[in-house]
Amino acid sequence: MIGRNLPRPEPSAGTDAYIRAVADRLAHSPQTRKNYERCMSARFNRKAVVDYLPVKLDIENVSRCNFRCTMCAVSGWPKGKRADDMILDHFKAIIDENYGLVEIKLNGLGEALMQGDDYFEMIRYARARKIWVRITTNASLLGVRDNYLKLVDSGVNEIDISIDGHTKEIFESIRVGSNFRVVTDNCRLLNSVTSLTKMWTLVQRENSYHLFDHVELAYVLGFKHLVFSLSMHGWGDQSLSSRNKAAMSTVTEEQAWLLVGMGRKLGVKVSFWDVAEKFSARNPCPWPFERYVATSDSRITPCCMIGNPDKFEIKGGWDGAEYREFRQDHIDGNVPVVCKGCYRS
Repeated sequence: MIGRNLPRPEPSAGTDAYIRAVADRLAHSPQTRKNYERCMSARFNRKAVVDYLPVKLDIENVSRCNFRCTMCAVSGWPKGKRADDMILDHFKAIIDENYGLVEIKLNGLGEALMQGDDYFEMIRYARARKIWVRITTNASLLGVRDNYLKLVDSGVNEIDISIDGHTKEIFESIRVGSNFRVVTDNCRLLNSVTSLTKMWTLVQRENSYHLFDHVELAYVLGFKHLVFSLSMHGWGDQSLSSRNKAAMSTVTEEQAWLLVGMGRKLGVKVSFWDVAEKFSARNPCPWPFERYVATSDSRITPCCMIGNPDKFEIKGGWDGAEYREFRQDHIDGNVPVVCKGCYRS
């Protein structure tokens, strides 16, 4: 865990752009605005029973991937797939039913672009309702059938791309099944037509000695933002979590500021993300009270750090008994075992 005064990730378009987008969404729908106000007013008085719908969702359109990354739960799934893809009509129903939404992250445990053109239609459907849409991709399919242009044309608000190695050898050893040249070429293509991208590097043993090279790579590929992620977890799988923790590496505050300084010289905004910085008994995780993950097979898991309903699922819906009990545990400080990794010990 590093200093709290280091830069934290912000939307690629800027915080002001995000604030304006939320304001536009609330102005677009009085029903959404009333729901949002109820949710925000409850922030300082958390209750197990809520009188509002979630204001954000992670929606998993596919739970399959063309990579077998060493730190990811997908690498342990048969043929890299857990469930069938979410159909377009089901996605639309989720958006329509959850009228309180101001933001969605449209991907889960898998490579979202594997779905094809329905994925871009999902983004367009949400954006037509002025919902902020953020996605994460491994960039492998951006060059296929002009997907990079389709993605930009969809109106997506933010595109995060995972780059965990600065050379072919390191990248492909972590992101098993990948092709470093294809990914980097696709990043150049995408960055030539949009500035809404952000490069994410998950700091781990294999790449921790080359973080300055990652700043230079971000510059070479045309990224304006680079996030060093300092947390690894197991998506509800304790054995995977233990293995990933053993593979983690640290960044000193001095090193972090040097990385920020190098980024400034190159025009790359460097920031750091560490989930361990966020939550404590006095500052509980907001997810149980504001959002959840809707999986491709119509199940609910409470956050993206779990993501896999086969490991932890909440049944009965947002206002059901299981969710109320889950919230109450957080309120009482009885942090569920599956959530302890996101809290300071």
